[in-house]
Amino acid sequence: MSAQADRKTENLPQWKQEEVADLEALIENYESVGIVGIAGIPSKQLQDMRRDLHGTAELRVSRNTLQVRALETAGLDDLVDDVEGQVGLIGTNDNPFALYKELEASKTPAPINEGEVAPNDIVIPEGDTGVDPGPFVGELQSIGANARIEDGSIQVMEDSTVLEAGGEVSADLANVLNELGIEPKEVGLDLRAVVAEGVLFDPEDLDIDIEAYESDVQTAAARARNLSLNAPFPTATTAPTLIAKATGEAKSLGLQAAIEDEDLMPDLVSKADAQLRALAAQIDDEEALPEELQGVSAPAADAAGSADEAEGEDESADDQDAETDDADTDDDDEDDGDGAEGLGAMFG
Repeated sequence: MSAQADRKTENLPQWKQEEVADLEALIENYESVGIVGIAGIPSKQLQDMRRDLHGTAELRVSRNTLQVRALETAGLDDLVDDVEGQVGLIGTNDNPFALYKELEASKTPAPINEGEVAPNDIVIPEGDTGVDPGPFVGELQSIGANARIEDGSIQVMEDSTVLEAGGEVSADLANVLNELGIEPKEVGLDLRAVVAEGVLFDPEDLDIDIEAYESDVQTAAARARNLSLNAPFPTATTAPTLIAKATGEAKSLGLQAAIEDEDLMPDLVSKADAQLRALAAQIDDEEALPEELQGVSAPAADAAGSADEAEGEDESADDQDAETDDADTDDDDEDDGDGAEGLGAMFG
């Protein structure tokens, strides 16, 4: 605490000094500290909210001047501007997003009174009001609701917006809403700002769709993993997959090239056996086959695939031979051309 702050505190009455000390202790004991609005919350409901927060957050309501003094002493000047009207200090060890979500979930519907400002559009829904025919239909119509008497009761014929957000509630509207049991506002602790690890968060920063955010993070992680695998760029996460992929490709190359490696020998023998059986199945003259291959049936699907690979290798070999023959022919043509030029030179 600075010397100037010490002097200011010393000038306070004893009870105020103790209150400021308690507020400073709250700020010191929690990782996240915020300002919450408590206007319009009945005392009993406020006590219930404080009790519900026990174990996750601590709420302390005090005079605004004392809250400001405690915040300035703790170096939380960013929160001072939000200490206006009926507010309290709240501290928690949860992150600000969890605190905001908890406070929003704890809000409950409440009636709105004459003179209050509508927090959102006030709508009287379509349907049967349950009120018997009488003067009440005129009251509904006077506030802008499309209402009339039908089937022995007062009916609202369509959803009717009777006051837009920001408008002041009239006495007539408050009475109608109370009669219909419509509670258009929510009562609860209104988080104005919170500081965590030196960072100031406004409610707009904290009002996010958690499920959509988690989905975005999961999608980004999956795309990053795919990029790492396709690059390839080994990381602690992708290295095992890259190694497994390289091992499979190396084994496939070894089988195709018929490399006589100890680890490949069982597969090479199986492949050769499948190719031999496939070939034996195509020979009609059993006398031309060894006894153990006489009467063999057609190979299984994987063996047939191996035989097809073998045939493909033979075709490739034939193609290579053809290319070699073509190359030899081209060489012969070139030699013939050189000979003709030599004869031409000889005979002028």
